[in-house]
Amino acid sequence: MVVPRAGSQSGRQRGRGWFRLDRPAFVALLLGLAGVGYRLYLVLHTVPVSNSDEATFGLAALHIAEGREHPVFLYGQRYMGMLQSYLAAPLLAVGGPSWPLLRLPVLALYAVFLWLIHRLTRRIGSPWFATLVVGLLALGSERVIRDQVTTVGGRPEVKVAVLAMLLLVAGLAQGTVRHRRLAVGAFGLLAGVAVWSDWLIVPYLAVAGLALVWAVRRELLGGAGLLLLVGFTVGIAPMIRDNLVAPPGQDSLSVLRTISGATGAPPPWPQRLDGGLLEGVSLAGGLCPLAGCARWQEWFALLYPVLLVVGAVLAGLAYRRAAGRADRVGPVLHLALLGGAALTLLAYVRSSLAATDPLGNARYLSVLQLSLPAVLWPLWSTAVAAWRGTVGARGRLAGAFATAVLAALAAASLVVTVLFATAGADPGRREERYARQLAATVQAAGLHEVYGEYWTCNRLIFNTGEQVVCGVLDGDLHPGQNRYPAYWWRLARATRPGYVLATDAPADRRLRELLGDRADGSLLAEIGGFRVYHPPEPLRPWR
Repeated sequence: MVVPRAGSQSGRQRGRGWFRLDRPAFVALLLGLAGVGYRLYLVLHTVPVSNSDEATFGLAALHIAEGREHPVFLYGQRYMGMLQSYLAAPLLAVGGPSWPLLRLPVLALYAVFLWLIHRLTRRIGSPWFATLVVGLLALGSERVIRDQVTTVGGRPEVKVAVLAMLLLVAGLAQGTVRHRRLAVGAFGLLAGVAVWSDWLIVPYLAVAGLALVWAVRRELLGGAGLLLLVGFTVGIAPMIRDNLVAPPGQDSLSVLRTISGATGAPPPWPQRLDGGLLEGVSLAGGLCPLAGCARWQEWFALLYPVLLVVGAVLAGLAYRRAAGRADRVGPVLHLALLGGAALTLLAYVRSSLAATDPLGNARYLSVLQLSLPAVLWPLWSTAVAAWRGTVGARGRLAGAFATAVLAALAAASLVVTVLFATAGADPGRREERYARQLAATVQAAGLHEVYGEYWTCNRLIFNTGEQVVCGVLDGDLHPGQNRYPAYWWRLARATRPGYVLATDAPADRRLRELLGDRADGSLLAEIGGFRVYHPPEPLRPWR
């Protein structure tokens, strides 16, 4: 395992001028700019398509900008932090409700993620390997892009936090950090913010914490340990405060325990491995289109556990061979990244969601991007050894195989990216256009209070800038998941609310059944798969 020393030639070149880039860094910069530019184009065209979950973050950002609310967690739940809404609030305060403005802070987090993972990979790997990693991460299928540019909470910021924490560990172990206690305090602050933002990152925080203990275990017994605790407390303070005032059973742990609880008989392990490992890793890695994975597209997922084990073995051997602490930083961080991936994957595969709906839940594996450098390092190092001719016949054969795997991975990612960027984004563009036309139609009809389904309501509210509010109903026209109760209570006071329902959906059929002969007379418009009704008197079956 190649572990560059802190005093390497590239490090001295950076010391003479931060603007001087060697060839691998320059190529990585171009690839990173291409990845950010590609995503910026999609953001400006609201691709991937928006939805009501993202609209809830947008509405919270509007409320924050106006000083009406200061939410800690996403409306209607107590386990996902609202950092993305706070980041978007200044932009929405100036530009009003806008999907591109809402997504720009998340795009900025992606750019920071690329920069940090390039720095970390150069530090624990090699310059051209860091370029390869950036190139792979610049590509993206719909599943990957959705996690990187849409404002749905948690994952973009926690990935940045973990990378920054690992870089702090590297600096502390190699002695390149001047203010060591403050660095430890910053580590704690980042960990606290990450826990508040998204609990999915806990496995990576655990292994990063172990790496910190390895790097500064003696210092943690003094002032550095105190600053670590203070930083973590400050970062997680919003979550602590909210949980202290939460009603019984509504604290974060109780809510997470409830939503994680399995209902019915647990799926068998083969089904979990199929959905969680084979399809989950392939989807999260951007190797499959939106519709799902064909069997032949799951080849890399079969290699993934093998690469985790091989990477851990190589890191362990490199740690034993290293002469001092500075040279052991690379192996330690490799082990941390591999451990984070293994724990995350194990937790996901154990969940019933991995088996019952892998297509809808693969987003929970997006944090595996953090471990890409450690997972691919065995392939890269084997291929490089074969190219340099420093190995025998078996080594050359292994190098040819490793080269083929890396090339196939890059080619598959590129093909899926191109397919999404060309034809794959068209259905989303149409849906987004219809959603905006629907909002304009409702406003033009003079409706200010309407009932609708979950995936209609908050997107409609955001698209109209709260000029129209919507109450969520289920298929039987009974109260549904209303994340922001103020909208529901306003509908309760409305004398003649409208209804915006998906055409021929259960709620639409139920409404027409209740209206009877008045159904067609109450219909104002049909647009984009939706019907807009305005009955002469309110229909509230739950009463």
